[in-house]
Amino acid sequence: MSEACRHDHGSPHGIHGTELAAALGAAEARCAAEQERLTPPRRRVLELLLGAEGPLKAYDLIAAYGDAGEPAKPPTVYRALEFLERLGFAHRIESLNAYVPCRMEAERHSAAFLICDCCGAAKEFEPDFSSQLTAAASAGYAVRSVTLEARGLCGECQGG
Repeated sequence: MSEACRHDHGSPHGIHGTELAAALGAAEARCAAEQERLTPPRRRVLELLLGAEGPLKAYDLIAAYGDAGEPAKPPTVYRALEFLERLGFAHRIESLNAYVPCRMEAERHSAAFLICDCCGAAKEFEPDFSSQLTAAASAGYAVRSVTLEARGLCGECQGG
């Protein structure tokens, strides 16, 4: 959050309780269907991302990893993040060097984020890149992924 952001932002963005348990259960089911394993470290990192109020840097995840306050070893968290990104459970926001859970139901998709310069919130949405992807294909280019990051002020910060 920016120093200039001094207003209330309402409810936290993360999920908790039964909603968190359901999301983790769905992730386990999807991993099983893809013959992958949601190991305890991967599950813990996903749990932290899902419960967070905004994007988290890897070192935030390392520090928050242990239930009793003990940090994780960096390779543990980085390997978990790589797995979660590969399976589409998390996205890296390049301009923030931070991670967010994927909020879309589709397994693989183009990601787009609206990033608030005041409060730091990052909202994911599904962009329509169909014409750009068609143009790329016409040029003989096979696009594997597209990520869009748009910065500005969220509705709450505009009104605050």
